[in-house]
Amino acid sequence: METFTEIFATATPVQFVLIGALVLLVWFLPALVALVTNRKQVRLIAMACVPAGFSLIAWSGVMVWAVTGNMLNRFNKKNATE
Repeated sequence: METFTEIFATATPVQFVLIGALVLLVWFLPALVALVTNRKQVRLIAMACVPAGFSLIAWSGVMVWAVTGNMLNRFNKKNATE
């Protein structure tokens, strides 16, 4: 724990900004993935990222939603045409 406080005490403002940007990137990663894979629900996924970032289980669920949300529509369309 002392090492963490030493690193925190000697960090420059640039390092704080970089760490903050990295945290936000990971926090909103499901929304960024949804921009590519699930565009219809990207707003809902982005809003769900805010509270989900406090829980690894909830964040994982939002990530699964972002990745697989559009696959269900494709599966339903495929079955409807057969």
